[in-house]
Amino acid sequence: MAAQPSLTVVDSDAAGVDRAFRADVLAGLAQRQKAVPARWFYDDRGSSLFEEITRLPEYYPTRAETEILAQWCPEIARRVGVGRAVIEFGAGSAAKTPLVLGCIEPAFYVPIDISGDFLRASVEPLAARFPALPIVPVEADFTKPVPLPEAIGGLPKLGFFPGSTIGNLVPPSAVDLLRAMRATLGDDATLLIGMDLIKDPAVLLAAYDDSAGVTAAFNLNLVARINRELEGTIPLDALRHVVRWNDPLARIEMHLEAQRAIEFTVSDKRLAMAAGETIHTENSHKYDSRSAAMLLLAGGWTPHEHFFDHGRRFMVILAAASEARMAP
Repeated sequence: MAAQPSLTVVDSDAAGVDRAFRADVLAGLAQRQKAVPARWFYDDRGSSLFEEITRLPEYYPTRAETEILAQWCPEIARRVGVGRAVIEFGAGSAAKTPLVLGCIEPAFYVPIDISGDFLRASVEPLAARFPALPIVPVEADFTKPVPLPEAIGGLPKLGFFPGSTIGNLVPPSAVDLLRAMRATLGDDATLLIGMDLIKDPAVLLAAYDDSAGVTAAFNLNLVARINRELEGTIPLDALRHVVRWNDPLARIEMHLEAQRAIEFTVSDKRLAMAAGETIHTENSHKYDSRSAAMLLLAGGWTPHEHFFDHGRRFMVILAAASEARMAP
């Protein structure tokens, strides 16, 4: 069965610009510590660069998570059961998806991503590989509850959120996202989520500042997107990719640092950066089992099983939608 027509849940203006993108960029660049949410990395070019990052020797998370899914998917399938609708949040290229779809016998697959063209292109190989599986891609911002296709209304649902993308969000936003997923998936849902583990900062820094400069290009592409879509005039040659390990917050931070004082406009708004000032573009929080459990519980999910790769660099957690109850 070919992939069915996609659903689009993106609020664009008459010029085709995502209103949320403009609002986030203008609000973020007006802050004392300039910042742009990491989800806006993923236009077509950004999505392609990220897929290149996942193949770099320094970037271990993709290999570690793939190992986990390949080894433990039969056990995951036993716990999940057959006939679920798989809802993948931030599907991107859906590179790990065949491992899951191939072992749990799903009834439906709904990939959700904010980069619509990249999403639709990535779905075609899956449709060819799983010809009997109904597939409906949804272009949407999954940080909010997303309306799902009516055809899966009565099916139990498995949310799939690989790649430790949850780590891009500060804890309050991560909790909000998990609650949005809970609202999207419903009371009987389960969630399969990837989280990166705390480890030697040298390993972490290398993973986000690779020797080939692909992550730097990925970071700078955000500014190229702002210039292209929001009529920005930010000089790319004035910015450089900077990576930091923030130990008290257990996270990698990516920044774009101004190498000289610059003035520019975005959507006709005049802005400036002093030499050494940064735009904070991404966090990648790292967890242990306890901090991961606390995050999931706060977001409405009860963790039931943790799966690790052989080097214990990464974990995949299977959680169930928590039953609403009063404390204690």
